[in-house]
Amino acid sequence: MTQPEKARGDGIAAAGAYLPYHSAPSLPAFKVPKGAVDAHCHVFGPSLRFPFAAERKYTPVDAAAETLFALRDHLGFSRNVIVQATCHGRDNSAMLDAIARSGGSARGVAVIGEEITDAELDALHAGGVRGVRFNFLKRLVGNAPKDAYQRIAARLADRGWHIVVYFEMAELDELAPFLLSLPGTIVIDHMGRPEVHDGIDSSAFQGFLRLLDDNERFWVKATCPERLTQAGPPYDDVIPFGRTLVSRFPDRVLWGTDWPHPNMRSHMPDDGKLVDVIPRIAPDDTLQRKLLIDNPMRLYWPEEVTR
Repeated sequence: MTQPEKARGDGIAAAGAYLPYHSAPSLPAFKVPKGAVDAHCHVFGPSLRFPFAAERKYTPVDAAAETLFALRDHLGFSRNVIVQATCHGRDNSAMLDAIARSGGSARGVAVIGEEITDAELDALHAGGVRGVRFNFLKRLVGNAPKDAYQRIAARLADRGWHIVVYFEMAELDELAPFLLSLPGTIVIDHMGRPEVHDGIDSSAFQGFLRLLDDNERFWVKATCPERLTQAGPPYDDVIPFGRTLVSRFPDRVLWGTDWPHPNMRSHMPDDGKLVDVIPRIAPDDTLQRKLLIDNPMRLYWPEEVTR
């Protein structure tokens, strides 16, 4: 792994306080199965080639494609799903460049605006994009443009793409009618960001489970214990949430590192230790294969899945 490049000193969102990714992650004790997919990660910059968006709320360190792919190999994964983050706005160039350099081992989730043309959507698909992300975190995007999201979703319905949604669980009651109105497959980021101190029996998390129970087109990423924890590593307080989701929805769960862990302030996780969380939430070979291979392949590489 290479050392992280220095963040640009432009002062946006206290860039100096931004934590760089772990430069020497440990080798996981858990060996992932051959063909495993890191289904949620990012690339940032290099900023001299792919500038960050002027409207961003934070400035990350550069986290280039070659570093991501070196991490993939170090951790034992075979493929990546690269998700566009808010710091690059609607310019998906860094993500598309990484996919193009992956030799077919990466796919992407884009951020787009409703002004995008059909030809541009076609180009994104040809470049490996298979979904779009709608962000509802007010600290990152302000008030989400729901009307625009609705119009974008309608245009994607015939493309076989899915929609990734990022919100905090406290907002779910308000958001649920809107989410239910969106067409196609909906993938929820980071376990819906529950308040882990409330426990899995909380009314909020139980309501989240009911949403997934009642709507088979809703998927969830059992990701980011480092963002959700209050106890810190090894994330014992988050494990019950991930284990519940994997066991209850084994055909609709995904896992990813979230490398390079954008906008983390509490601590920077060791990606090898994050991989060691996997057998704690997916304790047998069948669940591990679904989480790491079968589900992401079905969603991102359906043409390679044996029917």
